[in-house]
Amino acid sequence: MDNAADPRKDFYRFAVGKWVKTHPLPADKSWYGSFSELDEWNLLRLRKIAESCARQSGQGAGDPVRRIVGDFYRSALDTRRIEAARFEPVEGLWQAAERIRSPRDVTRVLSLLHNEGIETGFRAYSKADDRDSAHYAFYFEQGGLALPDREYYLSKTFAKTRRQYLDHMVRMLALKGMTKDRAKKWAEGVLRLETTLAKASRTRTELREREKNYNRKEVRELEKEYPSLALARYLLSVKVPQTPYVVVGQPEFYGRLDSLVEGGDVEDWRAYLCWSVLHSAAPFLHSAVEEESFDFFRRKLSGQKKQEPRWKRSLRVIDSMVGEALGKLYVEENFPEEARRRASILVDDLREVFTKRLERVPWMSEKTRRQALVKFGRFKVKIGHPAKYRDYSSIRIDSHDYAGNVRRSASFEFHRQTARVGGAVDRSEWLMTPPTVNAYFEETVNEIVFPAGILQPPFFDHKADDAVNYGAIGVVVGHEITHGYDDQGRKYDAEGNLKEWWTEEDKRRFDRKAAAVVKAYSAQEILPGLHVNGKLTLGENIADLGGVSIAYEAFQRRLVKNPSGKRKLDGLTPEQRFFISYAQIWRENVAEMESRRAATIDPHSPGKVRGALPAKNHPAFDEAFPSNGRESTKGQQKIGVW
Repeated sequence: MDNAADPRKDFYRFAVGKWVKTHPLPADKSWYGSFSELDEWNLLRLRKIAESCARQSGQGAGDPVRRIVGDFYRSALDTRRIEAARFEPVEGLWQAAERIRSPRDVTRVLSLLHNEGIETGFRAYSKADDRDSAHYAFYFEQGGLALPDREYYLSKTFAKTRRQYLDHMVRMLALKGMTKDRAKKWAEGVLRLETTLAKASRTRTELREREKNYNRKEVRELEKEYPSLALARYLLSVKVPQTPYVVVGQPEFYGRLDSLVEGGDVEDWRAYLCWSVLHSAAPFLHSAVEEESFDFFRRKLSGQKKQEPRWKRSLRVIDSMVGEALGKLYVEENFPEEARRRASILVDDLREVFTKRLERVPWMSEKTRRQALVKFGRFKVKIGHPAKYRDYSSIRIDSHDYAGNVRRSASFEFHRQTARVGGAVDRSEWLMTPPTVNAYFEETVNEIVFPAGILQPPFFDHKADDAVNYGAIGVVVGHEITHGYDDQGRKYDAEGNLKEWWTEEDKRRFDRKAAAVVKAYSAQEILPGLHVNGKLTLGENIADLGGVSIAYEAFQRRLVKNPSGKRKLDGLTPEQRFFISYAQIWRENVAEMESRRAATIDPHSPGKVRGALPAKNHPAFDEAFPSNGRESTKGQQKIGVW
């Protein structure tokens, strides 16, 4: 804390100012905050597990889960073999892409690369059908861009980045053995094709409009509307079970992609698909390629000065590829049952408060209120880890083939998703791994999920003061609950289906309140001249505001049940500790380039906004931090979610 700061004028500085000054951004990070501090701690635990597994796997015996983790980790650290292999891991796919001569070849290679777990051209995956949440549907969505967002191709703001991207591709292709002239020609072709895809892509804000991004089409319609893409053949190639329909997120994107396949330059497609192979594998190849990839995609795009140690990078890859194997071992050693029990009590407190809120929301009609209560009555919570872990035994994990392990794991996940299309949704599935320092709400199953990784200090400590826990993990719980009723979550009914259940008047009232949130956040400046995109971040901002409000009321109820918590600690009242704890989970230092990247693509506001605005907008903040002769915040407009 920076006690020299006035909490009423600059609450973020007051709560975290000393940390910000004494924790400069590490050279191997573009963003560093409370989430990354805990993530670093988890990585140390995971390293101990992985090294133990690697020693055991070398003996060729033992638990198959430990063998998968151990062999994957050994392959990642075997730099001698990786250096010797050079481009061998990508040669087969590179040659397949290099041989294309016709539009049919383009679609064939797109299918081939998707089968190998390489996402290129467009996105394709399965998930619970937004309008039939009991079954999985196959989704086609816009994609195919190597840069973070369409704006990087189209906005003047990123003109320098586009030049750097061209130079990066030229250097990468030269490393692959191309002459400089040919590499430059190919790089220009890739940028030309990706720019065309960017122009056909919807903005991040437009992608938040769920109804407009749900377009159900029969498979036979695909052949009529996008004949050159041959999507029916694609579905067969990637082994999607026979299905009467798919969901096309952005039809105009696929229309443009179709014309690009038929009438585009085949040489540009050859360059683009070869580049997709090289770019996707670059972090797992020899050091010259890996460093060049890092130099552009991390150093230049995000401001990260140097790479993390190899063991950290390796664990992040393993977590992303076979994370429930690694997570199972993590939970066995690091998640006490007492943590689950205490977290469950806190969640129950917030559920009770939220129910009461729904019962008394003054602007909601009785018709909508009844439906809202039915929805929340079916709301579920998952804490810690899956009841049943994913089985990765069908993946060939070779202790001598790092890039191959990554590709086979990615292919496994893609085909795990294609195989389930049309089947019943597995409501026990987790979308985050157990060590993850995060949480989420899933609309189609109406549930919030808290991995073991986040149920630790500074977010949660089962031995700590209630004020600290309710201000930290309590607000996170309230945040995720609120997502079920934010500008997007509210559109899903009690069954998890995208279906209108609000009255027209209630929708108008909600939209008026949401507009006030957009206005307030859009006024927040991140860097000189760079403001929060209030529309892009609306859902997360509503969840932050709701989370603070719900958690604070739950905390007050807890104080009634446990009056010992009303005492001062370190000279701070319980209410002050609540708000300070909340702000402190958003402490961070961020590189300028990363701030600009996040402002373009991230649906969350930056930490300094998240840590201050929801707290200061709570009615109890003024009472917790009285003016004492200093400038008062009373009279300032408060943003109300409920």
